[in-house]
Amino acid sequence: MIDSRTWEGVQSLLDNYARIGADDIVVVLYTSDSYESAAWVCAALELREIPVNRVWMAPLNDDGFPDRLTCALPSPAEFAGRLVVLTFERDTMSHTRTLATALSRYEKSRCAVFRAISASPSLFSDALRALPEELSARNTAILERCMTANQLSIKTRGGTDLRVTIDANRHRWISNRGTSRPGGVVILPAGEVATFPASISGVHVADFAFNVNAITDRDARLQDHPATVWIEEGRAVKYQCDDAAMSQFLEECFRTQCAYNVGELGFGTNFEISDAISMNSHINERRPGVHIGFGQQVDLIQCGIDFRLLRSPSGSIQA
Repeated sequence: MIDSRTWEGVQSLLDNYARIGADDIVVVLYTSDSYESAAWVCAALELREIPVNRVWMAPLNDDGFPDRLTCALPSPAEFAGRLVVLTFERDTMSHTRTLATALSRYEKSRCAVFRAISASPSLFSDALRALPEELSARNTAILERCMTANQLSIKTRGGTDLRVTIDANRHRWISNRGTSRPGGVVILPAGEVATFPASISGVHVADFAFNVNAITDRDARLQDHPATVWIEEGRAVKYQCDDAAMSQFLEECFRTQCAYNVGELGFGTNFEISDAISMNSHINERRPGVHIGFGQQVDLIQCGIDFRLLRSPSGSIQA
């Protein structure tokens, strides 16, 4: 069963993000772990009498997917509006090159792609209720302040105390606000600005959740057992957590190649996300607050684990 709040999030995806029109045709791609999310969206489209084709895909490796995708895609002459592709996965983002190749025959102005990771009820009931225009305004407010700064001081009541050097000429800022542009791909959930810090030192107390670029069933919440990481010159030199199981998990993450290196300084901006969810997810990462990413990610093959520690939003940032 789907509750009213989750159903409202489904409608928000179609109305506020994808902006589905009567002349559009939709293709929904989904993995088995995201069947419910795809079913809800397809049901909403059918109620609107919007043509929709649904295509299953295995995550990461699926030799039959290119043919199934090709069969589901309409000829450009078959529709008057846009081709809107919606993909749903829980832990992965698969077949990027296959999808790009298949869509290359469509005019960029007539094709929109939205790729959802962390597909779950919370994606709709929380994350997708925030309007892209509102996220864009919040992202812009942060970027206007941070992009002109050389130094950031980040302090929180929980104990975070970071000194960050920013070099916008060398390291660009990214802004995920849920807005589509011709030829682009929108990654959902939206609501984040991030950059690579030229240098960072201090203490980071993660008292909200973690998000790791790997498949895990471990409870991601950290409110009851915050994780503290000491950082010197862009490298984690010490970490601590009072929970034995989480402490062991941190050890497993940090012992992988490159994982001690700070790879991202990010700020979540999605104000509709409040409480942490147990699932390892990008939903937690989009919650207003600061997060530090450790390790490097190359597509879905990692040099070390892309490991993020998130903290609750109370605190201050000075530029």
